[in-house]
Amino acid sequence: MALESATYISELDSANPPGTDPISQGDDHIRMIKAVLKNQFSGLSGTTAVTADGAEMNLMDGCTATTTELNYLDITTLGTSEDSKVVTQDASGDIVIGSTAGDQTMDIACHDLVDGGLKLAGTLVTASAAEVNLLDGVTSTTTELNYNDVTTLGTVQTSKALTADASGIVNHADYVIQRPELKDYSETKAALTAAATVDIDVTTGNVFTLTADQNTTFTFSNPSPTGKSCAFTLVWTQDSSDRTIAWPASVDWAGGSAPDVTSGAAKIDVYTFFTMDEGTIWYGFQAGADMG
Repeated sequence: MALESATYISELDSANPPGTDPISQGDDHIRMIKAVLKNQFSGLSGTTAVTADGAEMNLMDGCTATTTELNYLDITTLGTSEDSKVVTQDASGDIVIGSTAGDQTMDIACHDLVDGGLKLAGTLVTASAAEVNLLDGVTSTTTELNYNDVTTLGTVQTSKALTADASGIVNHADYVIQRPELKDYSETKAALTAAATVDIDVTTGNVFTLTADQNTTFTFSNPSPTGKSCAFTLVWTQDSSDRTIAWPASVDWAGGSAPDVTSGAAKIDVYTFFTMDEGTIWYGFQAGADMG
């Protein structure tokens, strides 16, 4: 019979070649099969062998994380979406490989492949051998891998934004870190510049210092929202000529009135403040007077 023509595996006829075909057509059949494999697995370039075993590749079975979510494991391309890694699921949660929903085996000889290509719910697999080999040696379960899927765990997208910048800062974006054990930790100290009016922005530090060179009016900004509490400490160093402090009207002082500022060059007073209602009331305390 005439030589079979195919570009993808799904177009191959497992009944060909029949025994009645001439042996001379064998070379043509082999060349066609090689061309089909190269077309079908176009992403497997170079000389890297696929070494992931069946158990390791099956870790993807049931994984509902998106490409973007899976890429949070990739420090180099963190947050970068690669279409070749997109894995989607149907309404029942199945990832369909084959012609029948629910059929989760990758049996190329027995199943029709979608649109002439190996696809996971509609996306042609073009990942290279090196990319597939990221699964080689992975011991995580599907449930553990799905911790990268914020939809599965019902958490919000921004909860994944836990990446250190060039200076090593990890921004938790105001989300809760529950039940940590802290040891040998420090707080951020911010040195304020002396001026007639000085704003204390609580997002910039926990302990603030100011050496006065004039009478100073303080303002407080960016407290935590209502329902949460934030606090800070202010270390005031007196000028060689005594300077006064004007506090925000929102400060409710212990004892009902603002404490006196210590007189004398380089004398130090320490104040602490906290709020629970987004700065409507700041509870103020003089933690120490005449410390210098």
